Amino acid sequence: MAGSPGGIAESRQGPLFKCSASASSFRSMHSLRPSVIALLLCLTHGVSAEVPLAVAKLDEAAKKVTVEVGGSLFTELVYGGHMKPVLFPVIGPGGNMMVRQWPMREAAPGEEKDHPHHRGLWFGHGNVNGTDFWLETPKAGKVVVQGVPEITSGPGTVTLQTKESWQKPDGAEVMTSATTVTCGAEGGDRFIDYTITLSAGAEDVIFGDTKEGTMAIRVNPLLNFKGAVAQGTAVTSEGKTGAAAWGTHAKWVDYTAPMEGGVTGVACFDHPANLRHPTTWHARDYGLVAANPFGLHDFQKKPEGTGDYTMKKGASLTLRYRWLFHTGDTASAKIEDRWQAWALAK
Repeated sequence: MAGSPGGIAESRQGPLFKCSASASSFRSMHSLRPSVIALLLCLTHGVSAEVPLAVAKLDEAAKKVTVEVGGSLFTELVYGGHMKPVLFPVIGPGGNMMVRQWPMREAAPGEEKDHPHHRGLWFGHGNVNGTDFWLETPKAGKVVVQGVPEITSGPGTVTLQTKESWQKPDGAEVMTSATTVTCGAEGGDRFIDYTITLSAGAEDVIFGDTKEGTMAIRVNPLLNFKGAVAQGTAVTSEGKTGAAAWGTHAKWVDYTAPMEGGVTGVACFDHPANLRHPTTWHARDYGLVAANPFGLHDFQKKPEGTGDYTMKKGASLTLRYRWLFHTGDTASAKIEDRWQAWALAK
């Protein structure tokens, strides 16, 4: 990471032969050379082999990292000033805003001012050892980034790494986490790979059985299927559509709608190694999309506490997700094929 004037650190990575199914990720496939495998996957899934320039700029004064892809803004990691780190805005194909703007900015036309804790793209949970890390109230906990993000470059990608302290309202630490966010492009599409390792200290940590969580985004209201400007639909890997997706198990969920330049969507992928894969989804008609492996009582009417998960003292839990911001509907974007390629590569 090279320094630049004004206290802003910058990392750049130029165009290279690469798609998300990178050659190095497939070295276990000994029958073909990795570069050949990557090329075949790029061609199979309609993805350009050349990836745009990826740039990350750290602004310590503003407590944010700005990520650009192909010379235009993709997202910002805002790691201070809120009760948790947030990725906002998120700009998808065609320059479309993929997340609700309020409450990070003034509401855009058609946006509803509900759920003020729904900020861009984030990770949180409503019951961690009895503390709420989902809502934003005086009684809620805070996820506090320690130090400044570390920025590294890969082939056509930028990676941001942070360490967090999960604190009660009185400042007492409940657990820690280490988060890795990798941003890049697949042709005209863009992705965010989000990996978080949650770690217990001297005491067990219990993730409570609640629907309020966990790996989440609040989408642009055009992608909703309820509301003043809603034009969207949702589909899961198991064929559930619309409101029927809520609370069900699936490998992925995809929200799509007509937007500037044509149908555009956001898909969230759950990794096969994740806890209770395929996860359950807190996927709402008003635009909340969240992978939540804990909320089994709310989602599936199982006895209270069924979804509790205990992380023993000194232990850790790693969860991996991909957010894919894509052109086309679920079928034309080949979401299932791309989940398969991503799941195999990681």
